[in-house]
Amino acid sequence: MKTVAVLDYGSGNIRSAVRALEYVGLDVVLTADRQTIENVAGLVVPGVGAFASVMAQLEAVDAPSTIDRRLIAGRPVLGICVGLQVMFEYSTEHAGAEGLGQWPGRVVQLNAPTIPHMGWSPIRVADGSTLFSGLEDQRFYFVHSYAVTADFTKQMDGPLHKPLVSWAHHGEDFVAAVENGPLSATQFHPEKSGDAGLALLENWAHTL
Repeated sequence: MKTVAVLDYGSGNIRSAVRALEYVGLDVVLTADRQTIENVAGLVVPGVGAFASVMAQLEAVDAPSTIDRRLIAGRPVLGICVGLQVMFEYSTEHAGAEGLGQWPGRVVQLNAPTIPHMGWSPIRVADGSTLFSGLEDQRFYFVHSYAVTADFTKQMDGPLHKPLVSWAHHGEDFVAAVENGPLSATQFHPEKSGDAGLALLENWAHTL
């Protein structure tokens, strides 16, 4: 049984992620300990709440360097919801805040008639996606007001290691998921997305 760590830094709703990962056959530890995180097969970075608050909590447990070390070593990391957003350079939420900068681009408020976007939405799945293999026609559960709405891959030099980006729509198109070597992330909550979400987590588990 492969072991994954769910990053414990004070974010809410961690237990549902732990249960979902256990359901798909993973051994799960809830921790912020660097040595433990370096030695597990996968790391999950959940995120609920305001971008700046999540970044402050991550920095309090030295998570930015821990995440960076895993990615440099080519070891899998999965971000969920704000855990996707913080992988980008910056968010305009509230007074604005810098992110981890793993990808270029900004997180902005959705231009939509109803905020937050709350509910089930289909995904326009990227060709060659591993996360969505067999799930191309499924819907997933979103709860968010901010998202990445621009194609950030245009800012990345060269064709190698370009992320696979899957999109959803609420008022406008926005990034629903990214797959980029060892780093993957979803704007939606797989742990709240029923059988489809569990299948997606199982697809990720197969990459470990």
